[in-house]
Formats: sequence, C-alpha cells, structure tokens
Amino acid sequence: MIRHFLNLTDAGPDGLAAMLDDAMTRKAARAGWPKGRIDADAPLAGHVLAMIFEKNSTRTRVSFDMAIRQLGGTSIVMDAGSMQLGRGESIADTARVLSGYVDAIMIRTDDHAKVEEMAAHAGVPVINGLTDASHPCQIMADLQTILESGKALPGLKIAWLGDGNNVLASIIEAAGLMHFDVVAACPQGYQPTEADVALGRGRARVIGTAAEAVEGADVVVTDTWISMGQAHADTKLAAMMPFQVDEALMARAKPDATFLHCLPAHRGEEVTEAVIDGPQSLIWAEAENRLHAQKAVLRWCFGQIG
Repeated sequence: MIRHFLNLTDAGPDGLAAMLDDAMTRKAARAGWPKGRIDADAPLAGHVLAMIFEKNSTRTRVSFDMAIRQLGGTSIVMDAGSMQLGRGESIADTARVLSGYVDAIMIRTDDHAKVEEMAAHAGVPVINGLTDASHPCQIMADLQTILESGKALPGLKIAWLGDGNNVLASIIEAAGLMHFDVVAACPQGYQPTEADVALGRGRARVIGTAAEAVEGADVVVTDTWISMGQAHADTKLAAMMPFQVDEALMARAKPDATFLHCLPAHRGEEVTEAVIDGPQSLIWAEAENRLHAQKAVLRWCFGQIG
C-alpha cells in the first residue's frame, strides 16, 4: 500500500511520534557535519523526488531538496509554469507520467483537491508541501521544535493569534492526534471553519480576544496575515491588528513560553521585532527543523519508519 502524506491524520499519532523521534535522532547524528554530506546509512540512495511548485517557496523548496540529498537520493524541481501542467495537462495525467520516472512526488499548490487527485492517480507516494487547506510538513517541524525545547506535547497549551488559515488547521489536527490544546484568537470573518475546529477532536476552541488566548500558554504561534495573492489586504490588516503578538501579550503566557512563526514574517504586522528577535523566539530552529522533519516524512512514506 502506498503511503501518501496529505494530512497529519494519514500517519496517525504513532506515525507522527515515530517521525518526530527519527527527525531528532538524525539531526543529532549530523551535528557539526557539512550540510551536503550524506547520512551515514544513506537510506534513500537511488531514490528520486519530484517537487512541483505552483506557489513560490523558500523553506519548502530548500528543505525538501536538502532532505532527499542528505538521505542519499536526488531531486527534480519543477515550476508548474514550465511544465505541461501549466498548459492544461491534468493533475491525473501528470501523476501517472511522473510515477514512471520518480520514486515520490511533493507538490506545493493552492486547492487541496489537487494533492488528493495527484495521490489518487500516482503510483508513488505523494506529499502535501502546502495547500490552502493544510500545511502538515510545517507542523511536523513545529512539533519537533517544541519537543526540543523540553516541552512534552500531551497537555500542552498552544495559543494561536490571527488568521484561521491552513497552518492553524494543521495545528488543530495535530492537537487532536497528540493530545494538546489549541486556543485560537481570530477576528470575526477570519475564523477557522467548523470542520477545521472539529479536527481537534474537542481539544480546540476559537475565541475573540488575544489576551484570553495567550493566558497561561506554553507556546504562542502566529503567521503572516496576508497570504500570497490574497485580496483586500488593508481591510484584513485593520481587523487583525488587535491580535498582534507584542511583548505585553507574550507576558501573559507562561514565563518559559516560546514563540513560533512559520515564516515569512512581516515585522510590525502580526508580530513585533522585540518578540520575533527576542529570547523566547525559536523561529530559526523551527525553520531549520523543516529539513529534519522533511527527512522523516520521506522515510515514513517509503515505509522505513512508523
């Protein structure tokens, strides 16, 4: 059976735990190594990963490229505009064609139905690098960062500030699987859907004030308010400003609370410079962990862990 990683639920709690353990173990084993050096066991030697980008990318592109290299494999990077996909070839036909050339496909796109269609017709594992509905690879890196900071996931309180977007949906999904709580403060008109909240299996709730959400939180998370291609930016920014993460808001969280942001950040909008560059911020470790988490996702897809 082919293992696709379209959402966190595809792996389940045991799979997620195995991936997180593998990511941290492999990261520790590489301490002090050059980035291009292949892992000692080269577990994916001879494997090729195709990466399709319909949206711009820095972290997803570089982390997956370096992930497959460090595991001993290689990658092919394709922008949709330079493929026949950009000229009308269907997702299904693209999936069938690529399955004859490569061992796995990662796609970063808009409509979640596209990754589902890709997986339905591919003969190799398909990985969701991001869709408008979810961002499971980012949340794997976030969970790894939280664990590395010395916090256990069960019983944790994560406060989310701002937009009810794809990242929040995946955090809520993780909460339901790994038994932590999410309190999201979102303005009216920008809240997550009822279906997204239901992913938390009773461990997520949405409120209207930032202060209440952050009170006693172990982790404070936000994301850019204006996503790529999003319209009505001025109206949205005005609605979001009461949810900005600043020093006063962070002071309401636990004294050892940490701050996460998946990047790119817009300092002075969703977060102040004092917070994002401050001692509680783990954003650079979080960004690096995209690489280590991606390696674990790839190994899980090939049945090597979990």
